[in-house]
Amino acid sequence: MIKQHTVSAFEDEMQFLTHKIAEMGGHAEKMIGQSVKALTTGDVDLARAVIKDDMRLDEGQREIDDKAVLLIAQRQPMANDLREVFANIRISSDLERIGDMAKGIAKRVSSVSEYSHGVKFARGIEHLSELASAQLKEVLDCYGTRSVDEVNNIIERDEEIDAMYTSLFRELLTYMMEDPRNITTCTHLLFCAKNIERIGDHATNIAEATYYMVKGQKLDAARPNEDKTHKVSLD
Repeated sequence: MIKQHTVSAFEDEMQFLTHKIAEMGGHAEKMIGQSVKALTTGDVDLARAVIKDDMRLDEGQREIDDKAVLLIAQRQPMANDLREVFANIRISSDLERIGDMAKGIAKRVSSVSEYSHGVKFARGIEHLSELASAQLKEVLDCYGTRSVDEVNNIIERDEEIDAMYTSLFRELLTYMMEDPRNITTCTHLLFCAKNIERIGDHATNIAEATYYMVKGQKLDAARPNEDKTHKVSLD
């Protein structure tokens, strides 16, 4: 009876980690969407709400870290269970960073909205955010179902995000060259675009952690992880 109770308690603790990751993932997706919406509509109140909401992801990461430490100390998990515990620690860290990226976008909304052309220029970021959000959603689905058949395809799509970010980088530089009055707005938007590109990188991290958790081995394929903005040159 004691052994059965111990096994049940261990399973409950593992389920806590899984549910907390799912909760954090849903909140991170929401923050991305709301931060970009605030940017493209100039909604300063929504931006403030996003900044405040980031605390939930910080708290979620702390809860997972604390639970994982206790679980390892008390239950001494091995093999698959131990991999899952460490994967949850890593994934929660990436989700917390995604929240920071979304908060970073929200912080710039007030500065961008001060200029009449700011919202118009910001619309180029919408499609980039849609790609990154879709990638994150699919990665979280892989985590939830423990199915990693599509992980490689999801990771390869990070190249599309990098390519679009490079294109947007070039476009914003062009606006700055055409009219020096655009420099302040476009500089803020460049930081926002970079944050979204980084969200794609964190989604890729989650995909790799999920694959290792399920398969017990690292992905063989080289990871595409480089935008081409360092090669952009405008005459």
